[in-house]
Amino acid sequence: MSDLGSRLAELASLVAYHNRRYHELDDPEITDADYDALVGELRALEAAHPELVPPDSPSTQVGGAPSKAFAPVRHPKVMQSLDNAFSDEDLRAWAERLEKALPGVALTFSCEPKIDGLAMSLRYEQGQLVQAATRGDGVTGEDVTHNVLTIASVPKALDPSAGPFPNLLEVRGEVYLGTADFEALNAAQLEAGEKTFVNPRNAAAGSLRQKDPAITAQRPLSFLAYQLGAIEGLPDASPWPPATQHEVLSLLRGAGFSTSPEASTAASLDQVLERCSALEAMRHELAYEIDGVVVKVDALDLYEALGSTSRAPRWAIARKFPPEERTTTLVGIEVSVGRTGRVTPFAVLEPVFVGGSTVAMATLHNADQVAAKDVRPGDLVLVRKAGDVIPEVVGPAPGQATRTGRPVPWSFPTACPSCGSDLVRPEGESDTICPNRTCRAQVVQRICYFASRGALDIEGLGESRVEQLVEAGLITDPQDLYRLQADQIAVLDGFGAVSATNLIAAIDESRNRPISRVLVGLGIHDLGPAGAKVVARAFPTLAALRGATAESLAALDGIGPTIATRVVEFLEDDRGASLLTALEELGVGQVGPSERAVAPVLAGLAIVVTGTLEGFSRDEAVAAIEARGGTSPSSVSKRTAYVVAGASPGASKLTKAEQLGVPVLDERAFSALLDHGPVGSGQG
Repeated sequence: MSDLGSRLAELASLVAYHNRRYHELDDPEITDADYDALVGELRALEAAHPELVPPDSPSTQVGGAPSKAFAPVRHPKVMQSLDNAFSDEDLRAWAERLEKALPGVALTFSCEPKIDGLAMSLRYEQGQLVQAATRGDGVTGEDVTHNVLTIASVPKALDPSAGPFPNLLEVRGEVYLGTADFEALNAAQLEAGEKTFVNPRNAAAGSLRQKDPAITAQRPLSFLAYQLGAIEGLPDASPWPPATQHEVLSLLRGAGFSTSPEASTAASLDQVLERCSALEAMRHELAYEIDGVVVKVDALDLYEALGSTSRAPRWAIARKFPPEERTTTLVGIEVSVGRTGRVTPFAVLEPVFVGGSTVAMATLHNADQVAAKDVRPGDLVLVRKAGDVIPEVVGPAPGQATRTGRPVPWSFPTACPSCGSDLVRPEGESDTICPNRTCRAQVVQRICYFASRGALDIEGLGESRVEQLVEAGLITDPQDLYRLQADQIAVLDGFGAVSATNLIAAIDESRNRPISRVLVGLGIHDLGPAGAKVVARAFPTLAALRGATAESLAALDGIGPTIATRVVEFLEDDRGASLLTALEELGVGQVGPSERAVAPVLAGLAIVVTGTLEGFSRDEAVAAIEARGGTSPSSVSKRTAYVVAGASPGASKLTKAEQLGVPVLDERAFSALLDHGPVGSGQG
């Protein structure tokens, strides 16, 4: 019990500390998800051992103490927080509690995006704004009236058409910064040599808590109304208060407030779950950041019967989305060697749940990016993963870069971790290269690429199998796959007669892939799937291709001199020519090109490509996007749907994508996007 008491005290201290950093100082040191995890552990332990819970536990408190820099405001009605649901099961459990409390009552719900901003109470008397206050500790907030008066979306007087109004009408909502406004504000801060903001919520809070309203007026703050507070002095025939939450939003809009256009009602819990899923899918398309959905019982007359806990109403809950940013420990930095010899650093992380999955590794792009981000093994780092995009280390966790006793900076290795060859970095380039073409890691990756889905698509031949076959000395080149015998494979660990026969059958089947797929599998620099199809239509057999010239290739629509030169260099290279001949003799690539029409799965989407892709030249990537109905602008904006990042991507594009919340895809995800369109779009 002494250990339990110590842990409870430690958790209480941590929650109180981070509460103050977030609510009072607007300078958090951990992500919301990490804070939620601390609070969750504290509440779970307190629920199991109520005898150890002190009366002032931070788990029962709302927000933070109001700042002494502003006059205190006592709320006429307590401003509570919300309990969280982190899964559909949590949401169902909440609904079951409602059913038990209200047996036989058919419930409908209001579903509203949970904006990541600063809770605000606006007091109107006879329809005129007289006071604005922050939530503070829920009972007492801070008087920020003069600052709120500078926000254009806050009505100074209510529209008379929505009246007559109560003598006192309290409107609650969120002060926030839109994602585009947040980007512009940080750019201005950077240009002025001032500190940039971590996220829009902190920027909004910091902007609102200025002693000088003129500074607040320079910040592009907005206000979204979502709830009513105290109501006193109702005149005859007044529509206030309405009967339901969706009527609340309608009346607020009529009175001149902005409300969320994504708010909707749901007639059942299943519809609530569907709406939560839909809002999660579209979260990056909204003009503001959201971290979940607020679900409320729609009928206001049920609120009193359901009541509240010490900190949260029972009639509402926040369905939180999987976190897209988390802090975790950077265990180490390692490097991988690709099929072309490019050596790429990646982060080995203490596993952390972020973006809907557990992440243990994340990209670091290249040596320059590691240095620019200044992340070191042993650091606490911020990891970001939005949906299906590749996880990335954003940088050191807040406060990490300035702490004393940090680990020493990481240095890029000088020798290849696979073959020991000296690594080289060509002058003027950001990539580091292993020059040894027989390097085992390169051999494995070349064969994996040849067997991959976009090339020969050999089922059952993943990286671990390829490594096993290379280690056993059975293959050193793609052509060796077609000479394998089942009895050679059956004796290897993890294989048997059946699995060996199945793999040989899959390899044999790949002989019938169209020549365009073979061209992709050869890994010719700059020749991707789109270009390979163009070449295959002009040279439908490997024998015909062998006679191609740079001039004949460059004359093809969509090829050009650069790709033409690369293809001819491959044909004239001893290794390339030998591989081509061997494949032809082994019966590979005898099928002509497919003329299947391309579906417009990217219609209306803007996709920016940056860096070097292995399977596409820049022109091919753009052509593939445009062939599917999309566009590929050169710069990232709020209209950008995705950024495709290859090797050595533009840092400014990645930074802007991160600021705007635009998903960043690696080449594998890009290929899937070309095949099927956006997941959940209903296209493809």
